[in-house]
Amino acid sequence: MDFWNAFASLFSNFGNLTWQMVVMWGIGALLIYLAIAKKMEPSLLLPMGFGAILVNLPLSGAITQGDTVGPISALFEAGMSNELFPLLLFIGIGAMIDFGPLLEKPWLMLFGAAAQFGIFFTLFLAGFFFDLKDAASIAVIGAADGPTAIFVANVLHSLYLGAIMVAAYSYMALVPIVQPPVIKLLTTRKERRIRMPYQKGSVSQLTKILFPIVVTIIAGLVAPASVALVGFLMFGNLLRECGVLNTLSETAQNILANLITIVLGLTVAGQMTADKFVRPDTLLILALGLVAFVFDTAGGVLFAKLANLFLPEGKKLNPMIGAAGISAFPMSGRVVNKLGLEEDNQNFLLMYSISVNVSGQIASVIAGGLLLTLLS
Repeated sequence: MDFWNAFASLFSNFGNLTWQMVVMWGIGALLIYLAIAKKMEPSLLLPMGFGAILVNLPLSGAITQGDTVGPISALFEAGMSNELFPLLLFIGIGAMIDFGPLLEKPWLMLFGAAAQFGIFFTLFLAGFFFDLKDAASIAVIGAADGPTAIFVANVLHSLYLGAIMVAAYSYMALVPIVQPPVIKLLTTRKERRIRMPYQKGSVSQLTKILFPIVVTIIAGLVAPASVALVGFLMFGNLLRECGVLNTLSETAQNILANLITIVLGLTVAGQMTADKFVRPDTLLILALGLVAFVFDTAGGVLFAKLANLFLPEGKKLNPMIGAAGISAFPMSGRVVNKLGLEEDNQNFLLMYSISVNVSGQIASVIAGGLLLTLLS
């Protein structure tokens, strides 16, 4: 009898399984499929997908159960509840970015600013369904910048952190799918074929060194709450440009960024438990995040079309470059360049689109900081 009782106890946990957990297994499997088969941000989606399965097993030991602290829950407390992991990742991102092309043509920063329109439009729209702080956290999804979305949602103590994190990183990965239809809807074939010959300028080493310092000071004066976000990003860039810390720069770009990305993906998954995720408001958040993402893309494109109204023939801008003003670096810049080549195999927009993409990285961080300054 004792043997059969012991044998039966091995399967007792099946009684704790719910259909919501099975749904989350399916979501985890989908993320893993997108990472492996479609190669969509595999470094993020693979840990998130596996983690989603891990934390949705009945009485999973990966997350805290009663007095027993799970490792993923411990990671969340150590590096997410205090925004440490996203900020450390920003050091790596900053070290990867070359601001040189943007400094050659600083007017391209206007497109990065215009492409944040979706954030503020969605803030207004989400305000009808959520309180202001949750609405602001949801709106930042539109920047397609996972670390910024996590940071803002954490600081504002959003109740929907898990859904916001998943939406932000998912839309980052889905840039090649979501952006092209929006761009084509808002532009004509003639506009998409506009060529923008690139004339390389020169930027001194001193300018590249001063840029991250000046940007941090200005952002800190205008939006003090953005200092951590902007400062860590610019510190990473300063490591890159100073010329005397190449080993640290390479470490930040590779070892640090990769390690934090793995930990971040698993930690994000820790918030994807069935009780928090399989709810109607989660679907609404995903829908609002898509709205923000679409309107960010549209804002940049329409701003370029507006600028063309005042530019003479021969100086017209290809409005597609405005779509690269979101923060998904460098995916969005590559998408715009690819669309240009599809219309005209000699239409190379990469330098312009990447420059706008870089400006969008800065603009999205500052936009997140402005929301924190206004709402904290």
